[in-house]
Amino acid sequence: MAETICVAKDGVHAYEIEITDSFSALVQKLAALGYRREQKICVVTDSNVGPLYAQEVAGLLSAAFDTVRVHTFPAGEANKNLDTVGRLYEELIISHFDRRDLLVALGGGVVGDLTGFTAATYLRGIDFIQIPTTLLAQVDSSVGGKTGVDFMQYKNMVGAFYQPKLVYMNLSVLRSLPEKQIVSGMGEVLKHGLIKDIAYYEWMTAHADEIKALAPAALAHTVAGSCRIKRDVVEQDPTEKGERALLNFGHTIGHAIEKLSDFRLYHGECVGIGMVTAAYLSAVYGRLPAEAFARIESDLTKFGFQTRVSGFSPEEVLAASKSDKKMVGVNVKFILLDKIGTSYIYRDFTDEQLLSGIRYVCGMEDAHE
Repeated sequence: MAETICVAKDGVHAYEIEITDSFSALVQKLAALGYRREQKICVVTDSNVGPLYAQEVAGLLSAAFDTVRVHTFPAGEANKNLDTVGRLYEELIISHFDRRDLLVALGGGVVGDLTGFTAATYLRGIDFIQIPTTLLAQVDSSVGGKTGVDFMQYKNMVGAFYQPKLVYMNLSVLRSLPEKQIVSGMGEVLKHGLIKDIAYYEWMTAHADEIKALAPAALAHTVAGSCRIKRDVVEQDPTEKGERALLNFGHTIGHAIEKLSDFRLYHGECVGIGMVTAAYLSAVYGRLPAEAFARIESDLTKFGFQTRVSGFSPEEVLAASKSDKKMVGVNVKFILLDKIGTSYIYRDFTDEQLLSGIRYVCGMEDAHE
């Protein structure tokens, strides 16, 4: 099983997304990109993924490259910061990495974001590739060229748009993930269908049991479909001047809850809560039919999402949402649904309107009728 999805930037081929079931073709893909034995490679990973896959990946690369280093940092969102980047800079400097060399991001979204940001800023730009090892990273953060780190308590406030040279997905690694991480990844997958493609969304809900069981064919179809949707959006708007903002459906409130939980809740779990909030607001103040809202909430439950959150007041969730980088002046930029598969940007919510949606997911309001 192998599938290649091409991504363009400004109408020109930029990189490929390789979807396969092993690491065995990695060296061949790098050779096809023109990388040669004398170029140094640094595999960047974290303390969760490193013990599982770093030795295998570094071993394959060592057969074709003279210098392969592995840099491991402590796992977790709390380490996605400039201090961790600084330690990686130091290793690259000490090891004499130059602009001809290559970084390899082996891990989930934290590893990919941090490695990409390091690549964008080290020597004003060094090549990197993504090897995402979580479903969330495979369908979302590894595709599209967004890189970044958190600053103080503010998520992804420091970053750059910087494209990888390759995204290499080994779907077999997903079997090592706990169920909670698969659910988290499905938050972004379902989001793609909700904002852009009702047929894809309908297929996923019809094949929910196969997807949750990680059946190879269903998993490959799911990942490829999600990558194509994100590819198409990113090609139209690579630096989020317009349509790319649709990918933020569920993220404004999701990021606020993620931050308030001190990142104890997974990103995709929080996006699920955020999508319920956005769908509720779409139904109450927009054009989404009530039955479509009810279906979205039911479908999220089917895939293992909690659709309510506790432990936070609606007012503190709203306040946290206003430190989000998606703010436009004093207004929160929200993504709403017209119907399943069609979305739009809305900027004119009052605080009280937003609070009504937040109260709903906090269990403080009755369902919309």
